[in-house]
Amino acid sequence: MSLAARLLNIFAIPSEVFNEVKIGPVSAGNWLAPALLLLAVSWVGAWLIFSQESVKQKMSEITDQAIQKQIEKGKLPKEQADRPRQIAEMAVKIAPFVAPLFIAFITPFTWGFIFWLLGTKVLHGNFPYMKAVEVAGLANTIMVLEAVVKILLIVGLGNPFASPGPVLLVKEFDPQNPIHSLLALANVMTFWLLTIRAIGLARLAGTTWGKAGVWVFAIWLVYTGVPLGLGLAMRALVPH
Repeated sequence: MSLAARLLNIFAIPSEVFNEVKIGPVSAGNWLAPALLLLAVSWVGAWLIFSQESVKQKMSEITDQAIQKQIEKGKLPKEQADRPRQIAEMAVKIAPFVAPLFIAFITPFTWGFIFWLLGTKVLHGNFPYMKAVEVAGLANTIMVLEAVVKILLIVGLGNPFASPGPVLLVKEFDPQNPIHSLLALANVMTFWLLTIRAIGLARLAGTTWGKAGVWVFAIWLVYTGVPLGLGLAMRALVPH
């Protein structure tokens, strides 16, 4: 099937797509096309989101609340509050355009390495590293759809942290609250992406989805849970 067909079929018949990639010739388009799509959607979305006054106002309020907490705790002199506010405002403007570059072009190679390591050393498969990169890149097509869904939710609700998950039930989102961050991460699109990644690893290694899924979900839990766990620990130790 063509590259366009692979990008579309990854949503419906991912197993067939990954089987074709496994036996076919190496093609950079399999990881590059989803990366470029994700970058384009993310940049257009960032422009659209930050053209909304409600979103800009919400981000400004969150920044002010965070700075006020630091002042109340005695960690920041009131007369020096303007500097961190300026840095935060600059970061909010830059991050939405810089972060997608790393997500789009780094994740295929990092998850590709994870697939290759697990698939060849643990699950006893036999495939080259670049095949793993192609599979990881194609799986990222789910992230393109996730970006579209998030953009629509953010613009529609005026909430810069909206995502298709339990975070929608949080009335006042606090980015410094690890529980709120976990709710934002644990959305249906994330679990769909992890499921597709597990299917890809299973096809590459010639094993079952269950065996591959255990590893994929476990790795996600580790790199997601450890920072959140540390955040919860710090929040418990630091007096409010």
